[in-house]
Amino acid sequence: MSSRGHDLPVRPVTTSEIPDWIRALNTGFLRTPTVDEAELADRTGYIDPSRTLAAFDDDRCVATFRSFPQELTAVGGTPVPADAITNVSVTATHRRRGLLTRMMDQDLAAAKERGDVVATLIAAEYRIYGRYGFGPATTATQWAIDVQRTGLDPRWSGPEDGGRIDLVDAADVRKLGPELHDRLRRGLPGAIDRDDRWWRVATGAVRPGRVPWHEPFYAVYRAPGGEVAGLAPYTCDDTWTDAKQPGDTATVRGLIATTPAAERALWQHVCSLDWVTRVKSGWRSPDDLLPHFLPDPRAATITSQADWLWVRVLDVVRAMEARSYEGEGTLVFEVTDAAGLAGGRYRLDASAHGASCAPTTESAELALDVRELASLWLGDASASRFAALGLVREERAGAARVADALLRTSRRPWCPDIF
Repeated sequence: MSSRGHDLPVRPVTTSEIPDWIRALNTGFLRTPTVDEAELADRTGYIDPSRTLAAFDDDRCVATFRSFPQELTAVGGTPVPADAITNVSVTATHRRRGLLTRMMDQDLAAAKERGDVVATLIAAEYRIYGRYGFGPATTATQWAIDVQRTGLDPRWSGPEDGGRIDLVDAADVRKLGPELHDRLRRGLPGAIDRDDRWWRVATGAVRPGRVPWHEPFYAVYRAPGGEVAGLAPYTCDDTWTDAKQPGDTATVRGLIATTPAAERALWQHVCSLDWVTRVKSGWRSPDDLLPHFLPDPRAATITSQADWLWVRVLDVVRAMEARSYEGEGTLVFEVTDAAGLAGGRYRLDASAHGASCAPTTESAELALDVRELASLWLGDASASRFAALGLVREERAGAARVADALLRTSRRPWCPDIF
C-alpha cells in the first residue's frame, strides 16, 4: 500500500468499482468489510455513480463519499433543493491526508453549480463538518415513558374526538404513508422528502442491512372524517418479571402526525397496550408535545438529546428569500465563507408578507461565518446566544436581537429522518 496522500486520485466511481467502494465504506464504519450479494444488488440499484466519490490507492478504494438530490423544507413550508451528503468515510490507514476535504470540495462545487440552495448531512461526529461550513440546524430528543406513572386512564379504548385507530399491514403503510408524510413535511421546517425506496425499506419490502428484520405493528389514526392523520410503527419485546408480571417495552419507530389530536391519540394507544410498562419514543423534536400529552409529564424522561440535521448554505439570497418571517425588519449581515461559495455582505428586508435579500455595500450590522448562518436559517439557534459565545459579532449594538426577532421560530425545526 502506498504512503501517498494528497496526490491520490479522487473521482466518481464506475459501476464495476461499486463493490470495492462498499467494502471501503463498511471498513470505515467498522462493519464487516465483506460485501454480500444482497447489499451489492441493493446499493447498485440506487447509487448514482456520478455523485459517488472515492479515493484510490493502488486501485484500492480508501475513502468514500456520496450525495443525492433532496428537498428540505424551509421555515414557512417552501421546499428548497438540497445536496444530501452521506456514506462519508476514510480508511484508518489514510486519515489526515486531505481526502475528505478534496471529496467535500468537489461535491459542494458541483452542488453550487447545479443550483442547490443548501447541502445537508447527519453528522456521526460533531467536530468534523464545521470546517466545511456546516452548522447544526436541528436537534433530536428521545424519551422513555414510565407508563404506570403517566396518569393516563388504563381503561382507555380509543380516541374521544370521534376519530379511530386501526392496525394495518406494511402494504397499507406503503399506500397511506407517502401522502401523509408529504402533508407533514410541507409544514415542518427541517423535514426532508422520502422516496419510494424509503418506504420499502421502512416496511421491510427491501432489507438492505445486516440487522435482522422485525415486523412492527402499524397503528393508523383516522380523523372523524376518515382522513389518515397519523401513523405510529412500533415493536414490543417480551419481558416478564420473576413474579410473573409483564414488563414489556414498546419502541416507537417514527411516529408522524399532522394534527395534535392524531399525535395524542397514537401516544395514548401505545401507552395503553396490555403488558407494556415502558415506552421508548424514538427520535423526536426537542419541543415535542409528547410529555405534555401525559397527565404527569415527569413520566417521560429524556434519555438522549443531540444535534441532528446539519446544513450548509450554498446560496444566501435564495435561502433567505425561500423562508418566511414572523417579524418585520431589516438586517445587513456579512458572511465569511472560507470555501468562497456563499460569502459576502447582504441586506435582508423581511416581513410576514415575504422577504428580499440582495448583496449590498452598506455597512454590516452583524458578522458571522457561513456555519452559524446555517444554524440560524432554520430558526432554531439564537444570534444573541452566538454573540455571547463569540461566534457572531455585532457591528451595531442590538443587531443580534434584531436577527433573533426575524429568524427564530415559535416551534423548533425538526428532521424526522436519518440518511
